[in-house]
Amino acid sequence: MKNAVQRFGKFLSAMVMPNIGAFIAWGFITALFIEAGWLPNERLAALNGPMLNYLLPVLVAYQGGKLVGGDRGAVMGGIAVIGVIVGAPDYPMLMGAMLMGPIGGWVIKKFDKAMEGHMPAGFEMLINNFSIGILGMILAIIGSYLIGPLMAAILVVLSSGVDVLVNHGLLPLAAIFIEPAKVLFLNNAINHGIFTPIATLQAQEFGKSIMYMLEPNPGPGLGVLLAYWAFSKDKVTKSSAPGAIIIHFLGGIHEIYFPYILMNPVVIIAPIVGNVCAIFFYSITGAGLVGPASPGSIIAFLSMSPKGMGMVITVLGVVIATVVSFLVASPIIKMSGEKSLEEAQAKKDSMKAESKGVAAAPLTGADVKAADIKKIIFACDAGMGSSAMGATKFRNRIKSLNLGIVVTNTSVDNVPSDANVVVCQTILQDRAAKSAPQARLVTLNNFLADPSLDELYAELEALSKGAAPAAETPAAEAPAEEPKQEAKKGVLIKEGIKTGLASVDKDTAIRAAGKLLCELGFVNEDYIEAMVEREKLVTTYMGMGVAIPHGTSNAKETVKKSGIVVMQYPDGVDFGDEKANLIIGIAGVGDEHLEILANIAGSLEDEELLENLKKNADVDTIMKTFG
Repeated sequence: MKNAVQRFGKFLSAMVMPNIGAFIAWGFITALFIEAGWLPNERLAALNGPMLNYLLPVLVAYQGGKLVGGDRGAVMGGIAVIGVIVGAPDYPMLMGAMLMGPIGGWVIKKFDKAMEGHMPAGFEMLINNFSIGILGMILAIIGSYLIGPLMAAILVVLSSGVDVLVNHGLLPLAAIFIEPAKVLFLNNAINHGIFTPIATLQAQEFGKSIMYMLEPNPGPGLGVLLAYWAFSKDKVTKSSAPGAIIIHFLGGIHEIYFPYILMNPVVIIAPIVGNVCAIFFYSITGAGLVGPASPGSIIAFLSMSPKGMGMVITVLGVVIATVVSFLVASPIIKMSGEKSLEEAQAKKDSMKAESKGVAAAPLTGADVKAADIKKIIFACDAGMGSSAMGATKFRNRIKSLNLGIVVTNTSVDNVPSDANVVVCQTILQDRAAKSAPQARLVTLNNFLADPSLDELYAELEALSKGAAPAAETPAAEAPAEEPKQEAKKGVLIKEGIKTGLASVDKDTAIRAAGKLLCELGFVNEDYIEAMVEREKLVTTYMGMGVAIPHGTSNAKETVKKSGIVVMQYPDGVDFGDEKANLIIGIAGVGDEHLEILANIAGSLEDEELLENLKKNADVDTIMKTFG
C-alpha cells in the first residue's frame, strides 16, 4: 500500500515538476500585476486568467500523457484536457489535467499496441495522425460533458470542506497529512492539484489565500535540518546538513530533507508540529499569499506575500515553524540512533524509482536463481563509462564470496547471450530486456550505491554461506584481473586534470570536459556534441559525487585514441537532484581506459580519500590516485 502511494505521488509530481517554470511565471504575474499586487497593471494582470485556465492545465496534461504514451500520448493529453476546461469554465482544471493527461496517453498506447502488425503498408502516417485526431476528439467530448463537471463538483466539495475547517479553527490539522505526504512525494499533487485551485478561487474574491501557505513553508524542514546539524552523532550527516539547509531554504528543494526524515522516521513529528503552529499563526493573523510559492523557497514564499505587513507576518510564520520543528526534532535526534545518511538517501532514491513504475529494488526478468548465476553484465548506453566503473566496484565487492562469478560490462545493445544477470539504469531496461531476454534484470538509479545492488549482493552472500567452494572458473570465463597500479601511458595525463573549478551548469561542464579531450587530441570536435546527447539519453551521474560523461555508442568514429580528463568542481555541478564534484570525461577506443576507471572505482571505497579528491586534491594527487 505504501509503495503504491509512493508511485502514485511521484507520478503526479512528475507531471508538475517539468512545468514549475510556468507556475513561477504565473505566480509572479499574479503577485506583481493584479490589483492587490506590488505593481498593479490591468493589462498585464489579464495574463493571469489564460495562464491559469489554459496554459498550466495543458502543460500538465501534455506531460502526463507523455509519461504514459510518449510523444503521441502527450498530444492526446493536450487535446483531452481542453474538453475538461470547457466543461468547467469557472474553475482552474489542474486536477482535471492530472487525470485526463494520463488517460489520453493510456488510450493511444493501447491503440498503438492493438495496431502492431496490422497496419497496412503505406498507411502508417494516415493512421497515426487520424488515430490521435479521432481519439483525442472523443476524449475531449467526454471531458466536456463528464470529467469537467465532475472535477468542478469535487472542487466545490473541497472548498466547502476548507471553509468548515477554517470556520472551526481546524485548518492547522492539515499539517498532519501535508508533511508525511511530502515524504511520499504527494506534495506537488496536493499543492498544485488541490490547494492551488481552491486558493485561486479564494484569491479572486479576497485578494489572497492561506491555502497557498500550507505546503511550501520552508520552516518545518529547516528546523529538522538545523537539529541534525546541531545534534547528529554521525559525522557525515552533521557535515552534510549545512549544504542541505542552503538547498532547502534558498533553493526551495524540500526533497533534500526527506533522507533526514527517513533516517529516523519519528522525526516526522517535528515538521508536523512546526507546520501546525505556523498555520495556526497564519489563521489568527488573517495571512495569505497572492499567488503560489513554487518552489518552496523562502524567496518565492516572500515574493508572493501581500504588500505592507503581509511580508512581516509571512516571515514570522516561517520563524515559528523553524523554531518549533527544531525544538521537537532535537531531543529525538539526541536520544535515538540513526541510520547512515547514505542508506537513507538510497532509500529515498529507491522510493523515487519505484514511484515511477520501474524497479529500484526488485529483480526482474527471467527466473534466474542465485545458484545459476555465472555471469553478471553491467550495461550502459555505450558500455565504456558508468557500466565499467559499476562492474569494477561490484566485482571487488563479491570477490571474497568465492563464487567464481564473472562480472564485466558492455553496451546495453550488445549483452552476450550467456549473461545470467544484467544490471542497468531504469531508463535502459527495455533495451536490456530486448538484448538479453534470457537474463534477469536488475534496474537501478546509479551504479555505485543502490538498494538493488545491495539485494543482489545479499542473495549472493547467502548462497556463498550455504554453498561449497566454487569450482575453478574456465580460463575464458575467469574474472577480470585486479587493476594494475599504473595506467597505460597517455590515457590520463596531467594536462587532462583541472582542479578548483568554479561551479557551472551541467551542459557547460560536459562541454568543457569534451573540449579538453579535443584539445589533448583524444577526439575531434563532433565528440563534444555526442557527450551532450549521451547525457540526454540517460544521466552519467554515478553517485557519490562522481559523473563520467562520454559520447554515445554511435560516436566511436570521432575518437582518435583512448583518453580521460578529470574536472574537479569543489562546490559541485548539478546533475538533477545530485551534485557532481568530479566530472570525468571519457573517450574510449578499446579497453585502455578501463584500468583507470577501475582505479577510480577503487578510490570510492575510501570515504576520506574521496572527499579529498572531490574538494581539495591537487593535480599530482589525482594523477597518482587514478593513474
